[in-house]
Formats: sequence, structure tokens, C-alpha cells
Amino acid sequence: MEPSAKKSRALIRYDGEKTCEVVDEVATEWPVTIVLNGQEFATLVCSPDYVEDLSVGYLASEGVLSDYARLTELSYDDRTGTVYVDIGGVDAWMKESGSKRYLTSCCGKSRQSFVFYSDARTTRALDSRKVRLTYAACIEMMEAMQAQSGLFRDTGGVNNAALFEQNGTLLLSRMDIGRHNALDKLYGHCLSNGVPMDGKVLAFSGRVSSEVLLKAAKMRCEILLSKSAATDLAIELAEELGITIVGFIRNGSLNVYSYPERLYKAGE
Repeated sequence: MEPSAKKSRALIRYDGEKTCEVVDEVATEWPVTIVLNGQEFATLVCSPDYVEDLSVGYLASEGVLSDYARLTELSYDDRTGTVYVDIGGVDAWMKESGSKRYLTSCCGKSRQSFVFYSDARTTRALDSRKVRLTYAACIEMMEAMQAQSGLFRDTGGVNNAALFEQNGTLLLSRMDIGRHNALDKLYGHCLSNGVPMDGKVLAFSGRVSSEVLLKAAKMRCEILLSKSAATDLAIELAEELGITIVGFIRNGSLNVYSYPERLYKAGE
């Protein structure tokens, strides 16, 4: 039986005046090892749900699974936490260099930064301007994502991510102790089920770091919404990759960090 994403634990709670023993829900951590073409490739520590989607999304974002049609076998042993994946035509250099950093020019431009080989290989700039949102829609989407976050409400220990249509329809949401994992679970679901990424909006509960921004770029999402802030490098990458970052979406307000032309006031 697949392990649960949460467990009940006894703990001591202090309310400012007294202490008492209570039972509360805590998020669980589960190591998942991906065995690629018969060889151990990576171990991810994650929330133990949607593990197959997580594995597909992770391998795609790392550039190992460049074409979903090349995935010939996928199975998960929930007793050992092992995912067995067979993919045809895996780049041998990718298997050796996927986790090594090297100096490159981001997206062909002059600014240099240290990036993963897989990032340089799989990330390209978005030149599409298909998605436009009202400011109010950004706030509504963030509220809709949070309304789906039952595991977060129970444990307070996971990150939330959700994918929306431009019209505000919530397609799916995922939660995980790892912020990257939550995004990979979305990506993997879309790849496994033939859901096109074109025209979608990505919402996220955590800080928009450079790594999170690169995940959004690989998913080909034009707009990334977040409840939290964006880092300087994430903003620089968003400007080069053509992505709109909308952050600090809370209490009816928000910040637009890049490409504000995709947003407008209702009625304009």
C-alpha cells in the first residue's frame, strides 16, 4: 500500500499561557529512487503521492525525457520506493553531465551565469503572447489554488502548485514537501495524459527562485503566479525567457516583476 502523505503525531502545544498534549497531522517525507534503463539515476525526497507523475516530470525537466513517446516502461514499487523507467535514445552525455554545472551564456545572450547542463539544453525563450489576464483573475486563481490545498491546511508543511486555463478554470493542483516536486507532478501529469501546456497559467505557493522560474519555462507557461516574492536572478531569467512573474498575491494586491503587458485592469 502506498504510504500516506501525512501522519498523526503527539506533540506539546503552548498557547501563550499553558501547555497541553495534542495529536496533530504532520507531512511525511518519502525517498523515491528512479532507476533509469536499469541503472540508478536519482533519489528524490518527496510527498508519497503521484510518484509516477513526479518521476516523468522530473526526467522531462532534466532533459532526460525529451520526447514522451520514447518512454517505453514506467512502474512504481511503493514497498521500496523505486520507480523503474525505460527510455529510448537517452543522451549519454546527459547521464554523465546532468548534475554538473558549467559556464554558459543564458539563452544565447551576453549575460553569463552558472546553470545546469540540462537547463541549457531544455530551456528556450517564449515568444508567445497568447495569455493575458486581469489583475483580479490573478488574485482569484491564487485563492482557488489555496482552496484546494487540503494537505497544507492539515499539516502546514507542503508547497502547493496548480495549473489553470486562461479563463480561470483550475485544471489540476498538486502538493509536495519539495517545491520543485510539486511543479514536476503537474508537468508529469500533463505529459502522461497529453494535456497541452500552451495557453496555461502556473500558480505556486512558494518563493520564485531561479530554479522555479526555469521549471516554468520548461513547462512553456507564459505567466507564473506566486503567493511569495521573486529573487533577483529569477526576474533576470524571466526577462530573458519571456515570462511574466506575478508575486506577493495576497490581501487583494500583487507585484508584477516582468512583462507587465500581459496583465490589464478589467474593462480596459
